[in-house]
Amino acid sequence: MTERDETKNQHPRVVVVYLLRDDGPGPSVLLGEKRRGLGSGRVVGPGGKREPGETAVETAVREVAEEVGLRLDPADLEARGTLNYRFPFRPSWSQVSDVFVCRVWSGTPVASDELEPRWIPLDDVPYDAMWDDAKYWLPAVLRGGTVAARFTFAEDNATVAGFTGVGVDAPDA
Repeated sequence: MTERDETKNQHPRVVVVYLLRDDGPGPSVLLGEKRRGLGSGRVVGPGGKREPGETAVETAVREVAEEVGLRLDPADLEARGTLNYRFPFRPSWSQVSDVFVCRVWSGTPVASDELEPRWIPLDDVPYDAMWDDAKYWLPAVLRGGTVAARFTFAEDNATVAGFTGVGVDAPDA
């Protein structure tokens, strides 16, 4: 999506960052329980809303510092795609999210008012505690893939009603 396309989209722009490490018995990802706001109680990656004039990379660096206390070098962020979320039954929740992976940072994760972080082995990611769309695209992104997709949520504002795009697989039932 180009900057021009972004100005045409009235939905808020957000970012999410998946920090990956491979220094234990296997690879793990930093996730946390969202403590307030949209998605409160769900397991998410650090991230948040873009400020006016801020690039997605600048937002990613700022949000990771604010939410989990880690310092990122913008050059270490790997852009993995864009997710377009539509909530027809709650339009104010609709948003467009840039997805990043990062493998290098400084500091130790700490909790904030927004997020209670913890390292989770990739094989144990709790997709049932995350937004419903994550199970469709996040496994591939965590394995090195990319995503460019649109998800439409059902009337319950929690269940995926449909999706289009690339880098998306219907989860096993």
